[in-house]
Amino acid sequence: MQTWLMKSEPDEASIDDLERAGRLPWTGVRNYQARNFMRDEFRLGDRVLFYHSSCPEPGIAGLAYVASAPYPDPTQFDANSPYFDSKSTPTNPRWLLVDVHFDRKTALLPLQALKEHPGLATLRILKRGNRLSITPVTDAEWQVLEGLLA
Repeated sequence: MQTWLMKSEPDEASIDDLERAGRLPWTGVRNYQARNFMRDEFRLGDRVLFYHSSCPEPGIAGLAYVASAPYPDPTQFDANSPYFDSKSTPTNPRWLLVDVHFDRKTALLPLQALKEHPGLATLRILKRGNRLSITPVTDAEWQVLEGLLA
């Protein structure tokens, strides 16, 4: 099982939204590297650290898991969607998504706490210039995070 940190803006999809729905499609990924993680490396049951971004206090807000194989993101075909891609077609979609399933909410583990923990110095989200919405988390990083999220 792998662990992934997946960022979402809480006004679009929060951990509370996921808890209410139980399962949500992870729409709107428009970065090829993040898409490739979903397409090539995600496996059913992989652990997801649900991270709230672009908000007053960003941080890990809960846990989920990958609940589907990748499939075409329907927002790429919707001209009214902010995620519309005119170069993508149903026969040749550019963008994929996976469904994520709620596991549990946690006390918010703020970005600042992640930065201050020496065991998380290699966490990809903390690297200068990182803008990816999906990043892998190593087993060693997960072990540290698991203790902090308990």
